[in-house]
Amino acid sequence: MKIAEYISFTIDRLPRGYVFTYADFVTDVNQKEAVIKALNRMVAAGKIAKLSKGKYYKPENTPFGALQPPQEQIVKDLLDENGKITGYLTGYSIYNRLGLTTQVSNTIQIGKNQIRPAFKREHYTISFIKQKNIISKKNIPFFQILDAIRYIKKIPDASIEASIKRLIAIIRKFTDREINTLVRLALKYPPATRALLGAILEQIQKDKAAELLFKSLNPITKYKLAGAAQVLTNTGKWNIV
Repeated sequence: MKIAEYISFTIDRLPRGYVFTYADFVTDVNQKEAVIKALNRMVAAGKIAKLSKGKYYKPENTPFGALQPPQEQIVKDLLDENGKITGYLTGYSIYNRLGLTTQVSNTIQIGKNQIRPAFKREHYTISFIKQKNIISKKNIPFFQILDAIRYIKKIPDASIEASIKRLIAIIRKFTDREINTLVRLALKYPPATRALLGAILEQIQKDKAAELLFKSLNPITKYKLAGAAQVLTNTGKWNIV
């Protein structure tokens, strides 16, 4: 089978929105130029689309035009290295999914242990949030909640009151085991995050978990979060003003 035929056959079997590079088709270093030429011909023919330098995807066409790949696909090289999870979508990338805002951002935020400066990829801005905990697949949903609490003031088109109400609704559904995990991971987050999470947990009567967070805080430090008292009845105890 010729290289062009092999590439075409393989792409036909890929799901729409899947991002790939020429390296996914190169089995011999001498094939690199031929593979790149074949991919560029497919771009010209409209069979695939180019995402950025060296990155292509199989577009999903709609009456309104071709859809961009899912954000996970656009940045998958930043989320996984050699089969190991090294990052996760967070912040602006997941506020909409969590029901915290109706806004959809063109900024993709990624949580990682080692961060780098923000950069552009196509029409997206890729930025990073430092995660001090070890990143694992099972902990990603907890990180996303904790990041939303940490950056609650930056959630677009959402009030503090509405955001806290939504976070309460989400956390209220957690099992005791999940809440224990959330608290354990929160201990590596800034004090303001721990204070707000603790107040939320106490509000939903998870007093034992809240107490662990309370003991981790400096009793004289105050945390400015205007509007929190409209939802939480215990802001005084947690020094949230």
